[in-house]
Amino acid sequence: MRKKISVDDLEPGMFLLEVGSSWLANPFWRSRFVIRDPKDIAMLRASKVREVWIDTDKGVDVWPATERVPLMPLTSDVAPPRVKPVPVPLADELDRARLICAAGREAVTTMFQEARMGNAVDAASVDDLVESIADSVARNTSALISLARLKTADDYTYMHSVAVCAMMIALARALGQDEETVRSAGVAGLLHDVGEMLVPSAVLNKPGKLTDAEFALVKDHPSKGHAFLLEAHGIDQVALDVCLHHHEKTDGSGYPEGLKGEEISLMARMGAVCDVYDAITSNRPYKAGWDPSESLRRMGQWAQGHFDLHVFQAFARTLGIYPVGSLVRLNTGYLGVVVEQSASSPTLPRVRSFYQVADARRVEPHTVDLSAPGCKERIVSREDPARWRFADLDALWSDGAA
Repeated sequence: MRKKISVDDLEPGMFLLEVGSSWLANPFWRSRFVIRDPKDIAMLRASKVREVWIDTDKGVDVWPATERVPLMPLTSDVAPPRVKPVPVPLADELDRARLICAAGREAVTTMFQEARMGNAVDAASVDDLVESIADSVARNTSALISLARLKTADDYTYMHSVAVCAMMIALARALGQDEETVRSAGVAGLLHDVGEMLVPSAVLNKPGKLTDAEFALVKDHPSKGHAFLLEAHGIDQVALDVCLHHHEKTDGSGYPEGLKGEEISLMARMGAVCDVYDAITSNRPYKAGWDPSESLRRMGQWAQGHFDLHVFQAFARTLGIYPVGSLVRLNTGYLGVVVEQSASSPTLPRVRSFYQVADARRVEPHTVDLSAPGCKERIVSREDPARWRFADLDALWSDGAA
């Protein structure tokens, strides 16, 4: 339930919905998050914000005055208890994931602009963003990852970092890593391409084929990014390693050091998979993104030389055999787009049918859960969106999920 309260009544564990003031007065780059750090409360009280909206369904309510616990001093080393995210359906997470994507784009844009000017990365801001993304992925693995894929060609540089961060978090959990390591994986994903900010924009966004000299500049971005991050305070070794080595390949044909097999750390091998998947599924200045399911199929063909097979298989299981947004053909003769994974079977997702192949006509979209008892509909093939040219494919899955 929405409730307006005074900043003096804020407590750790409350879910901040919005500030009761203008955007310029908001001391945070994000909104809609669980307040866990007493410093955030102190920051709000020191700002011009006098009232805020909280959501008592997502965080703690205002305590009766007789039961309030004094705010922990800023010097305390005791962190407030973490509220563990509860898994929710895709539709319930989409709106929150959209807000996080928007805030993430703003934060990464600012961070990368600072990098261009030679200013160091703010590790605290990075940690805050990664925590928001990690919580969203914990609530629903597909929501933020799928939305981040819908970036425009102009947004690619910034949203690519948000997408890889989310995928690194999901993959680290799939590989059984503890939550501290999961957060490190997210930070590494967010910062892995910071070196691209030190490559001329005209080269990065060139629509045609790069010259040898231009390609050499691009290939130098891991080393440049690594050197840049070394100058920052609070950036851990995982982020440094992934930044430098996410373009290495298991057969030794990658760069910058030509490492092979297990010479490449597990985190860097994870970064390689996440980086390539987002790159090939996204619209770029020089090509349209591939279908998610087709992208996984092609990556599977490359896996033996490019990727760690165990890591790639865990990644594919995390996204699903038919990731959200995949165009598929059903045994009923309809085309549909995958709108959500099934908890019971990776081959039986929820699909939104919208096109009858036999009559070559659009039909009123309807969603079917292939895993539902008694459902006879099945996926018989993946379809190439480039062949069908449906301009509203992304809107179909996001509307269908909702």
